[in-house]
Amino acid sequence: MTTTLRPTGPLQESADGTRFRAYEVCVNSRPVGAVSVGTDPGFGRRVGTVSGLRVDEADRRRGRATVAALAAEEVLRGWRCELVRVSVPAGATVALHLARTLGYTERSRSLAKDLPPDAAAWYGSPMRPMTQEEYDRWRAAAEDAYARTWRERGVPEEAAEAKSRADHAALLPDGFGTEGAVFRVAEDPDGRTVGWLWAGLRGETGDPAGRLTYVWDVHVAEETRGRGYGRALMSHAEWIAREEHGTDRLGLHVFTDNTPALRLYESLGYRPTEYHFDKRLL
Repeated sequence: MTTTLRPTGPLQESADGTRFRAYEVCVNSRPVGAVSVGTDPGFGRRVGTVSGLRVDEADRRRGRATVAALAAEEVLRGWRCELVRVSVPAGATVALHLARTLGYTERSRSLAKDLPPDAAAWYGSPMRPMTQEEYDRWRAAAEDAYARTWRERGVPEEAAEAKSRADHAALLPDGFGTEGAVFRVAEDPDGRTVGWLWAGLRGETGDPAGRLTYVWDVHVAEETRGRGYGRALMSHAEWIAREEHGTDRLGLHVFTDNTPALRLYESLGYRPTEYHFDKRLL
């Protein structure tokens, strides 16, 4: 029996050139599942995505998902994509195994932590609000650093820079005054800046249960690492969540090769919610 993809609608193409198309997974023309193929809006047309891959229970464990995933990659090759990205929920063990079997490399993880009742206190280094002048310097450096992280992981330079600009503009539409955005600076005992934190709100305003505080950027100066400032900044993020945002859950994103950060978050009780993978399309 032959597993193929059959479009469920026309190819959708946006003004910026990104694409999307949904397919049925078929066995001898009989629908047994679904998958969606697109190009990542944040990276442009050279970075593809495969999402929503599903095979009906009765047709599982017969290689249908593997063939469907490979066929989706062929669609992206036809679109001249150079890289494909997939995201898999932490509990989807079969999908995680499939991604690794097909040669996808874990790039990063989304982590989350449910806050304990005593999260309203923070410990360690003194914190103060970031000034507008400091924000202006931080914003320029943050956009450069964010673009560099994507370039180092194989994303084309132009796409990485566009992604950085677009993400910061979307998350900080009013800059320093963006509602829900909190910027803090950590200082050592002599009053010298040793790190900073940017946290914001995610989720719908009318759905308190679905809202969480998200740590978008946390940084400790290289020469002061290993002295507890990172732990202090994350402790302060918990205080922000409780006292300023009124939330009881924190989320963040970490690149898998950032071993010190990953170990810190795990020691603080953060657990994976989603794994993100990449694969070069040769």
